[in-house]
Amino acid sequence: MSDKTFVDTNVLIYAHDVDAGRKHELAGKVLRELWAERMGVLSGQVLQEFYTNATRKIRTPLPRPTARDIVRTYAVWCVESATTADMAAAFQIEDAARIGFWDALIIAVAVRSGARRLLSEDLNSGQAIAGIVIENPFV
Repeated sequence: MSDKTFVDTNVLIYAHDVDAGRKHELAGKVLRELWAERMGVLSGQVLQEFYTNATRKIRTPLPRPTARDIVRTYAVWCVESATTADMAAAFQIEDAARIGFWDALIIAVAVRSGARRLLSEDLNSGQAIAGIVIENPFV
């Protein structure tokens, strides 16, 4: 493993959601640090979820061209799309950790990417799943 950090969708959304208050500030700070350290990783799934949520579901939706520019920017952090092997690993993680499939798939891809931690507010901070330590940057 390395010091790579896998970024979940909610962190990316908060970094670009001007209405998110303290979470906006914290997410932006975390992402700037990961850029400086060149240690950020994410997946196509995260970018897809970001685009959909940032253009439709936040209080002040981003214009599509802006969201697309953000997706293109973060594409350099993107690992290959989920494979059938990742799906098989996600099935095992889903059952073992008793979490939803989409979260399990993010963890499976994070494992493949070589990340050692996952920044997310959707899972239990401090918990280790499949060797990935979950950290909630907002607590």
